[in-house]
Amino acid sequence: MIRTANAPVSYGVFELSRPDVVPLPDGEQLATWVAEAGYDGIDLGPVGLFGDRVELPRLLERHGLALAGGWVDLPFAGTDEEFEHAFAALAPTLELFAAAAAVAPDRAPKPTLADSGSPERKARPGGAPELELDDERWAVFTARVQRAADLTRAAGLEPTFHHHASTYIETPREIDRFLADTDVDLTFDTGHLLVGGGDPVTDFPRWAERINHVHLKDADRSVLAAASGSADPMRDIWERRVFVALGDGDLEVDRIVDTIVDSGYDGWIVVEQDVILQDAADVARARTDQVANRERLRRWFA
Repeated sequence: MIRTANAPVSYGVFELSRPDVVPLPDGEQLATWVAEAGYDGIDLGPVGLFGDRVELPRLLERHGLALAGGWVDLPFAGTDEEFEHAFAALAPTLELFAAAAAVAPDRAPKPTLADSGSPERKARPGGAPELELDDERWAVFTARVQRAADLTRAAGLEPTFHHHASTYIETPREIDRFLADTDVDLTFDTGHLLVGGGDPVTDFPRWAERINHVHLKDADRSVLAAASGSADPMRDIWERRVFVALGDGDLEVDRIVDTIVDSGYDGWIVVEQDVILQDAADVARARTDQVANRERLRRWFA
């Protein structure tokens, strides 16, 4: 059964946030908004946003939500010191997922592993062949992914891997390589695939057997060109709203949702619309957009 969720990033709460410009909603407020908008679940967001392993299950139960997943990035292509430091924080984070899974075992969350990227990749959103890892660095990358996946499974959870703009798994070619060389299934993100040069409607069937999580987001690819030459292109494309409400960008929403449903996919669809809040009106817009996004999906998921 497909269930719908939303995520803190849709309300401006993520690593690119500017809380110095606009106060961010807290965990209780976010859970209220997501439940009121009609979603069944929510993503974890920054660790601690919804409390610890005792507080998180209570919050979910109060709002009638399940935890769908949550972003867990590690510098898979970084130095040994960088990776080991990040890896040490993975086990405590997995305790949060496990606590949420105990509340709703039939809707267990997927810890959503991802690469942290690099300055080189963040300077060129969309990727390029010359930015790909060579064979030696790729072997290190995939071995580290396996360590993270093994630890996740040891915690009784099934991992998923998120291809993402400005990371080393961004383009369809990099996704193909990742799926060929690891046993970790994929978070299929329609918006990030558009940014990385893919076509969600044609690429989903190619990877369907390896997709165990879906992020549904729309993207306006013209923003990539508009941000060309920026001193900080990654932040610039987010601030220019590369991710828009469903139906307002380049995603063929009806076709991709039909494709997902017809494939027999059984899991979470997490609606995301990454936004950087820049004024008070953006907060109201974020809430309105997520209600509209949920209504857009009523045809398939009442």
